[in-house]
Amino acid sequence: MPALEERARRALDAVFDPELDEPITDLGFVRSIQARDAELTVHLRLPTSFCSPNFAYLMASDAKDVLSELPGVDRVVVCLDDHHDSDLINRGLAADAGYRGTFGSEAEKDLEELRLTFRRKAHTAAMERALTGVLRADPDLAEEQLHDVTLGDLPEGRTTSALLRRREALGLAVTPEQPVLVDNHGQAYPREEVPVRLRFARSIRISIDGNAHFCRGLLRTRYPESDADQAPRPQDPSTSPLEARAS
Repeated sequence: MPALEERARRALDAVFDPELDEPITDLGFVRSIQARDAELTVHLRLPTSFCSPNFAYLMASDAKDVLSELPGVDRVVVCLDDHHDSDLINRGLAADAGYRGTFGSEAEKDLEELRLTFRRKAHTAAMERALTGVLRADPDLAEEQLHDVTLGDLPEGRTTSALLRRREALGLAVTPEQPVLVDNHGQAYPREEVPVRLRFARSIRISIDGNAHFCRGLLRTRYPESDADQAPRPQDPSTSPLEARAS
């Protein structure tokens, strides 16, 4: 059933690695998709056998959720392969036991708490990418002046769209008059704090980008065939004036 398998792959584009902030399809984490009648079976793979179990569970659980919403699908089986907690995670997914039901006392945080933490990091990185683009477009602009930049001032494109998606995921306003550089609750930082907040955001973005590059390489080493499944990383404006000014 190639049509259903293709729809399943497109649905999995919406499942992101929480730490790397990229779709699992682009990262090459989807090993196989098989459709039989109204049943989907999906196998996932990760760069190492010791990738964080909570991240692994979150991706596998999100994959099962988006696939279960597809019209014409009655049953979804998601299997995590070659992980030290594969058996535990796969049993929990099959039983719809939930995060705490799967890991018991080892589940230090609720799954939604974990998701919120990484959504906030992704938003912080997205703000830095957008504001780096503003600085690059106007090299004479002082960092403090970024305090006044609003969503409506940003150019259309991948970077702005990504920032808006991440704001929506956090329940933050996306109207044009909203300031770009904000805290976790959507409040603008004081003007004098802008330089230090930008540097903090830059450190988050560099960490995410570096981890993504590293994990892609690890996956290709572990599964050489995964190279064909990885999408090129989009270029962003982030080898940046901020980094140059900080050096």
